Amino acid sequence: MTPGEMEMVEVFASEGKGRGLKAAKEFWAGDVIFAEPAYAAVVFDSLTHLVCHTCFKRQEKLHRCGQCKFAHYCDRTCQKDAWLNHKHECSAVKVHGKAPNENIRLAARIMWRTEREGGGLTEGCLVSIDDLQNHVENFGEEEKKELRADVESFLNFWPAQSQQFGMQYISHIFGVINCNGFTLSDQRGLQAVGVGIFPNLCLVNHDCWPNCTVIFNNGNHEAVRSMFHTQMRIELRALGKISPGEELTVSYVDFLNVSEERRQQLQKQYYFDCTCEHCQKGIKDDLMLAVKEGENKPSQDVVKEVLQFSKDTLEKINKARSEGVYHEVVKLCRECLKKQELVLGDTNIYLLRILSIASEVLSYLQMFEEAAGYAKRMVDGYMKIYHPNNAQLGMAVMRAGVTHWHASLIEAGHGMICKAYAILLVTHGPTHPITKDLEVMRVQSEMELRMFQQNEFMYYKMREAALKNQKIQVMPEPTNEASSGLFHTKQ
Repeated sequence: MTPGEMEMVEVFASEGKGRGLKAAKEFWAGDVIFAEPAYAAVVFDSLTHLVCHTCFKRQEKLHRCGQCKFAHYCDRTCQKDAWLNHKHECSAVKVHGKAPNENIRLAARIMWRTEREGGGLTEGCLVSIDDLQNHVENFGEEEKKELRADVESFLNFWPAQSQQFGMQYISHIFGVINCNGFTLSDQRGLQAVGVGIFPNLCLVNHDCWPNCTVIFNNGNHEAVRSMFHTQMRIELRALGKISPGEELTVSYVDFLNVSEERRQQLQKQYYFDCTCEHCQKGIKDDLMLAVKEGENKPSQDVVKEVLQFSKDTLEKINKARSEGVYHEVVKLCRECLKKQELVLGDTNIYLLRILSIASEVLSYLQMFEEAAGYAKRMVDGYMKIYHPNNAQLGMAVMRAGVTHWHASLIEAGHGMICKAYAILLVTHGPTHPITKDLEVMRVQSEMELRMFQQNEFMYYKMREAALKNQKIQVMPEPTNEASSGLFHTKQ
């Protein structure tokens, strides 16, 4: 956070929440309230050879560290930028024989930085690592057992020549990671690839219907001159007008859950009871639990049976997706939708979850027409539930628009792409890689739409010829690794 950005916010005592941040000036939709580089960050264990350890971009070819053979980078620029944070890790991995898990690596990076700079306030931080909440006192027996195992693994990895920390401080750091670790995504924003600690972000309290969103920006090192490079960072962006003195809030969890489930999730992971207006009044719960109305309104027993069938099917789908058996996923989705469509309302969250999975997997399997139908219904439901400037809504509308384009439904596809672009301009900003890619899609689909309106027959002929002369574009493989919450949950 720059000195100018630090003047835009104030730390204050938020009633019933502890510390919080409030606006010191007026903000409008899309304004960046502050940007913050990671205090420390690491790539997930399963992706250490696929994702750059500096900018967290997923790349096909990465340069490997010649010393430890563990860290991977886009290029020499990323490798050079990483050295300050990697040099201790590099020697420790060589001595240890292998790299420990992501939690141990993140804790070690935090403590090497503490060793280097001290545990007090560092430049650009409103709060020190030492003063962040750890909630260790709220841990249950299973969590305490995991904490002891993490501490033991850390001590086995931590070099003898480095500064030695007490058990209480090591436990504090693991507690901070447990409830404050922010999920980092790849450059497409579709897959969770790492976890980092951002102290200033930790001061922003939760609200299920927030006035801000947090976006991860991988930065840009592609410019020839380093003065134009930008570093990996998070950005806190306003979703609408925020008045001076108004508390800044973000949502720690996905809104697409009924209020009671969100409160349970928040209590389990973050150890607090949500008292926001949407939870207290159950706002939009009726939409998320909607059932068919009218003469054929189903009985409570039928609704209960279909909801249980939906939950059981979702478990089977997750298993099939993890095994890569996508045709089985499609079969399960079709069976479930057949049961749901006579009973559940168009905004019911169980119907929307199946529609989302079906459209994603069918797109991957190149079955675009059927995928587009499901995607349209999913988007229609999301628009009635989510905040109009919700980042997840924007990403969902973008994917639906691309699916419609692939299905040659150019009018609907262009409309969705434009809608997604309007949302992502607020949530991600015009310079974010995702927004820039979407702008290219918007211009292309607009040109195609004009051609379609002028001569529909000729449009399809030209499109068919163009597609024959290029490799078919395979949609991204469906993944369960996308995070539905703001902060990383330890697996």
